Amino acid sequence: MGLVLLFFLLALLLGGLGFAVHFLWIVAVVVFLFWIIGFFLRSGSSRWYRW
Repeated sequence: MGLVLLFFLLALLLGGLGFAVHFLWIVAVVVFLFWIIGFFLRSGSSRWYRW
């Protein structure tokens, strides 16, 4: 019984980690798209963001 519970907890942990990594990839893609849009929409040397 303890082994089944340990396996279940491990599967739950890895599933949650996989969801978090997938969510972070989505956030990274959205931020990258905003950066690309800002790069192409800038006029001259003025930028709408400061880095």
